[in-house]
Amino acid sequence: GKTNLSQSIDKLSPSRFRRPTGDLLPADGILVQASDLKLDESSLTGETDLIKKNENDDVGLLSGTQVMEGSGRMVVLGVGLNSQVGVIM
Repeated sequence: GKTNLSQSIDKLSPSRFRRPTGDLLPADGILVQASDLKLDESSLTGETDLIKKNENDDVGLLSGTQVMEGSGRMVVLGVGLNSQVGVIM
């Protein structure tokens, strides 16, 4: 099939996400800006504590994790089968 160039370029552009509490991140990415962002990564890591993310320290974001507080911007690195969840499945 054909690859849509604009879709590929959009993956490299920072995308803002503001998800309601409990919504899943739809893609893997690198955090470039955060405002009080806390995630529930227990579905992938088993860690039950919320993980605070910021652009200076813990920048990796994984699809399938839940946004519990805050908001941010990320550069999308992988979706679907090209995400960490896709590799696991």
